[in-house]
Amino acid sequence: MPGDRTLRLQHGNRIEALCVLGTCISADVYGAAPAGAVSFSVKHTEGVSVEVRCQSPAEVGPAPGSGTRWPLDKGTVLRFSMSRASTEVNDNKVTVSFYAEGGQPINQAGVFLTGIGISLDVDADRDGVVEKNSPYKASWTWGPEGHGAILLVSCDKENPFTVASDCDDERVFSREDLLDMSRMVLRTEGPQRLPRGYEIILYIPVSEADTVGVFYVQNPFFGQRYVQVLGRRKLYHMVQYTGGAAELDFFVEGLRFPDDTFPGLVSIHVSLLETLAEGIPHAPIFTDTVVFRVAPWIMTPNTLAPVNVFVCSMKDNYLFIKEIKNLVNKAGCELKVCFGYINRGDRWMQDEIEFGYTHAPHKSFPVVLDSPRDAGLERYPIKDLLGPDFGYVSREPLFEAITSLDSFGNLEVSPPVTVAGKEYPLGRILIGSSFPTSAGRRMTRVVRDFLCAQQVQAPVELYSDWLAVGHVDEFITFVPTSDKKRFRMLMASPAACYKLFREKQKEGQGEATMFKGYSGTDTKRVTINKVLSNNILMQQNQYVQRCIDWNRDVLKKELGLMEEDIIDLPALFKLDKQGKAVPYFPNMVTMIVLAKDLGIPKPFGPIMGGECCLERQTRCLLEPLGLRCRFLEDVSSYHGRLGEVRCGTNVQRRPFAFKWWHVTP
Repeated sequence: MPGDRTLRLQHGNRIEALCVLGTCISADVYGAAPAGAVSFSVKHTEGVSVEVRCQSPAEVGPAPGSGTRWPLDKGTVLRFSMSRASTEVNDNKVTVSFYAEGGQPINQAGVFLTGIGISLDVDADRDGVVEKNSPYKASWTWGPEGHGAILLVSCDKENPFTVASDCDDERVFSREDLLDMSRMVLRTEGPQRLPRGYEIILYIPVSEADTVGVFYVQNPFFGQRYVQVLGRRKLYHMVQYTGGAAELDFFVEGLRFPDDTFPGLVSIHVSLLETLAEGIPHAPIFTDTVVFRVAPWIMTPNTLAPVNVFVCSMKDNYLFIKEIKNLVNKAGCELKVCFGYINRGDRWMQDEIEFGYTHAPHKSFPVVLDSPRDAGLERYPIKDLLGPDFGYVSREPLFEAITSLDSFGNLEVSPPVTVAGKEYPLGRILIGSSFPTSAGRRMTRVVRDFLCAQQVQAPVELYSDWLAVGHVDEFITFVPTSDKKRFRMLMASPAACYKLFREKQKEGQGEATMFKGYSGTDTKRVTINKVLSNNILMQQNQYVQRCIDWNRDVLKKELGLMEEDIIDLPALFKLDKQGKAVPYFPNMVTMIVLAKDLGIPKPFGPIMGGECCLERQTRCLLEPLGLRCRFLEDVSSYHGRLGEVRCGTNVQRRPFAFKWWHVTP
């Protein structure tokens, strides 16, 4: 960054030097003085500002024609600077005259100066304009009053004929690629040519070579060619100095999202180099620096408006897709069906991918995060989603084994919350894990580290290993509301179910039958009385309720929730042979949320007066909040395979209006 530069004067010689506008040159007058000199005077041209700094404030009186004289004390320094650029090489000068005891001149030292302006500039105040020489360009701070430039990871694919994302390709084929990038301007001003022995170089540290790429447009008017000048294999670029007042436009892209080995900050430098003679290496005499932060990947909660709903077409889910299509049409979004030749028999759309987005002041676009699970949908996000302004990112472990908890049914995000005065305006990520004292299943570390490194949605680990599938979406979801809170958290609750069944039993409805029309394999007649008299089932659900209550307490603390912010939906579970919980009837919490329209798994609860009492209870809880409940039959397509409506669908949502750089992590 601009600062003082030391220059060594030589008595009896006039040297040449470049003076960068905005910087000062310091010269040790005492060290350059000839023997016998006791005072000195200074002359300079109009374009140079000069300051003399002496240890002693005393001055020698002016001699005729020599101007002011200063005593030559040890530590006397001459500081000079230039405020405007030179039009010719060596068009300004500073002359120091040395005098003996009686005032006789002894010798002189001089420097011919060429003033040059160099400024590497970015959009440091995030308003879409690249300001000249902003004082904030070399640092980065969070918050509404923060500053610092922002980069997007070019993880989309503008060219359909390339295999990889744009950030994995060192080539740029069209100007559309540049629209994802952040503009960086090198402004220079000075004579038509630099003096011999000077060069300007643009460079990045070797430690950041895999995080940033810089492109330059050659021949902007005739046959444009986009050239990568900095990147993984190019650490520096010699800048062609064009003379006069010039602006060179560069375009900068991020190559990777923040993770545990990359905090997200990248720096780019421009240096003015000087060599004393041919064959002598160059040395830097001025450096200017800009800093960018790579924009994070951001998840979208259920409270944001839906744009597209995704579902897989299978041989057994034609009726389900028909119901989903009706729901999607009512919600005003679009249904995207992934057919068999792409899904290859894999129906679990939610488990394969998580939709999010990335955002900079100049642009925003959706980015899909691909889970480590490798099933039939493995190639779907790359083949069907990755494209122009639709990005792709993945994290896969090198050595850890993949478990069910690595599927993205185990990845949720809350709406915006405030916790003990600290705001989380983009919500908090929720992931399921094992009990803190056990050695059970956990989401693989590389994904957890990736989520934490984004910084703007601080993750919370919950306990989900008690479930056979082990996903957080089996016992928690969020729905939007129109009141001051703006949302409610829904939790699966065996206690709520037993309470409801006991109430119905007292009303004389104990023989009401469950599972009417149920297409599952178990066709035994099940009534409220049988459920309530099954002590083993009751004990198992008491255990399940305690596991859910553990998470309830964690969520109340980490999301700043009160009891009135939580709605308990009736649910029952049973334990499998491994002691893991599976739903006893379709789990209504594992729903799809499309604004006010909810696609809820049909629970096949006890029928009373021609209506399922579980459905009636759910409507009574949710419809007063302005929500519309639609119960979807998913037994044959999903529930029988330990999944529900949400597991077989996925929703791309609109991004937050809030700007993530206003967060204070």
